[in-house]
Amino acid sequence: MSKYKTFQITYADPNKHSDELVISYRLRQTPIAYKWVERVLTAQQLGYQIDDRERFYGFGSIQEQTQKALHQINQLISILNKWIKIDYRLHTITDQDTLNRLHHVFEVEHGLLNEKNSDSDYANCLCNLNLLVHRCESIARGAHPRHVVTYFGLPKTEILANDDYKHFESTVNFGTVYINYVEIGKTLYDLMLDNDTYIDPTAFQPFRHYSADFVVKFWNDDNSNIKDQLQKYYADNKTFFESFGYTWSMLSQSIGGIPVADIDYAGNILNNLVTRQFVKTVQFY
Repeated sequence: MSKYKTFQITYADPNKHSDELVISYRLRQTPIAYKWVERVLTAQQLGYQIDDRERFYGFGSIQEQTQKALHQINQLISILNKWIKIDYRLHTITDQDTLNRLHHVFEVEHGLLNEKNSDSDYANCLCNLNLLVHRCESIARGAHPRHVVTYFGLPKTEILANDDYKHFESTVNFGTVYINYVEIGKTLYDLMLDNDTYIDPTAFQPFRHYSADFVVKFWNDDNSNIKDQLQKYYADNKTFFESFGYTWSMLSQSIGGIPVADIDYAGNILNNLVTRQFVKTVQFY
């Protein structure tokens, strides 16, 4: 068992890094939670910094979020044209076809997980393109509030053990911390949701690797029909999945996410995070 029972995130004002709010999360006493803690501690001990301490989603009006995301992604496309030609822009947040095209640019130009090279301005711009594509999708699908913490430079070497898959949960619980998907590609759920016709077949990547990266979700969703929907999608595309050796039995084990901690806070966290969308520290106790 792990000696750690809780971890705390210190949130702060992003402009002044003051006006702090400390929130505790109760660690789940599971083997995969212990392994995730080890990854975070390793990242910290090796000197890796949180990539973007202001990676919050779902705060502010839909209109504000939409305008900001459209501006940022089109501005980035203009920058990327220094290296490659992208002769289109994203005009509406709900244009999933264009978002799929842009995600395909990221997949092809950046490479999959074991091919990535983050040591260039171009690679960094490609990573930002990926993040902005997912931000646009998030807004279009309801802008559920959450925040993500990543340590991009930490090598993604760890693979889930067979017993870890039993901890996947399809439900989303308010204030729960989940291990972040770190593969470069899309899961079965992503393929179904995006109806992606541009993705390279090799970019279908089920959840296998894990790292220090995590997401804190601030909404509830029972996802009661998700398994039936995914099974139908699998059946409709069975030839594709079987060509890579994936059976429904295998893929059905990784539906949803792996929870590792739950919030321990009695206040109105969403209101209190409005002015504190900056992750200052992550500490275990």
